[in-house]
Amino acid sequence: MTRKTSCHWFKTFPGLACFTLLAGLGAAAEGVAQTRQEAAAARNRMVDQEIVAAGITNPRVIQAMRDTPRHEFVPKQLRQDAYLDMALPIGWGQTISPPFIVAYMTEQIDPQPTDKVLEIGTGSGYQAAVLSRLVKEVYTIEIVEPLGQRAARDFKRLKYTNIYSKIGDGFLGWPEHAPFDKIIVTCSPEKVPPPLVEQLREGGRMIIPVGERYQQVFHLLVKKNGKLEVEALRPTNFVPMTGQAEKLRQAQPDPTNPRIANGDFEEGVGNPPEPAVWYYQRQLEWVADGKAPSGERYVKFVNHRAGARCQALQGFAVDGRKVKSLQVSLWRRGQDIRPSGPEGQPLLGILFYDENRAFVGEEIVGPWRGTFPWERQIATVRVPPKAREAVVRIGLFGATGELSLDAIDIASAGN
Repeated sequence: MTRKTSCHWFKTFPGLACFTLLAGLGAAAEGVAQTRQEAAAARNRMVDQEIVAAGITNPRVIQAMRDTPRHEFVPKQLRQDAYLDMALPIGWGQTISPPFIVAYMTEQIDPQPTDKVLEIGTGSGYQAAVLSRLVKEVYTIEIVEPLGQRAARDFKRLKYTNIYSKIGDGFLGWPEHAPFDKIIVTCSPEKVPPPLVEQLREGGRMIIPVGERYQQVFHLLVKKNGKLEVEALRPTNFVPMTGQAEKLRQAQPDPTNPRIANGDFEEGVGNPPEPAVWYYQRQLEWVADGKAPSGERYVKFVNHRAGARCQALQGFAVDGRKVKSLQVSLWRRGQDIRPSGPEGQPLLGILFYDENRAFVGEEIVGPWRGTFPWERQIATVRVPPKAREAVVRIGLFGATGELSLDAIDIASAGN
């Protein structure tokens, strides 16, 4: 069964640093932060429910997230959503990063009070503002001129005196201020830009999302004896970059032949390992118990608290002018699944976005409930003509119980 849904979140592109989901936000999704006290309360709820609960432990990073007024970096018409764990559009095809991603990247570089940090991709300025509370100096570069100008005005207005910004190609770094103790890259190249490696101080740390357009992984780089030690962390997905680096990607997605990757969950990444390509994973178990209906592994979502996050997401390209419908197939198994309100439904959903990354519709397979053995399901879903890319989301989304999935395949239905 397929149907459309109209959750408030679907109307806003969940972009720059990951597609995220509002289902199950609870109190953090309520109200508009119109006063300092209301903003602080909303910010604290966000930090407790979406940052600390998701595994961020560095007390200085947590406090910086509590103290940084994200609503000051969000367009006024979207400030009611400032303290939701989601990306929000800031113009020119870019977005402000979700708070969890900001906290995660910040924690990974282990910020120290004496650090000089370089950020590539200023965007709204929010990441730099968080860093400014933790380190001595922040140097930040934005390639989109109007964004860079607006961020510079906001830094001045909000009196962030230790942030230095400029407009330019961030992948060239800022050599006159190098070397840097830490580098954060908030846009995703295919490979690590050599100038950034050269400008990283000995013993320094860099976090950067590297990979193909819809298949990226956070990498942590540590410079030792002039060489880089590289650790793959977890999957992620950033919106396309602005600039020559994006145009020159060797591996480009084919929106006329939509596909997802690792739908059988056989590939893993990171330490501890988790399913590759799928990002924003919450309460997901990667299982190899000899009971997978396809291959060796499958995923199981387990949630015992109604409304809690329980999900995984993946992006892919699709051109609604050429692809009129998609065929979705999967294996599913359920144990004591109970929905939690209209949005707390276990399902597979495909959210569609236009060329400006505005939401244009969603189709779902499901929802499912109760207890059932491994069963194969095949469905055909419509693609909106304006669609240019999509996000597939799987999980319980606030429902309780256990949902297992395997062998997910999404392809053109042969239009």
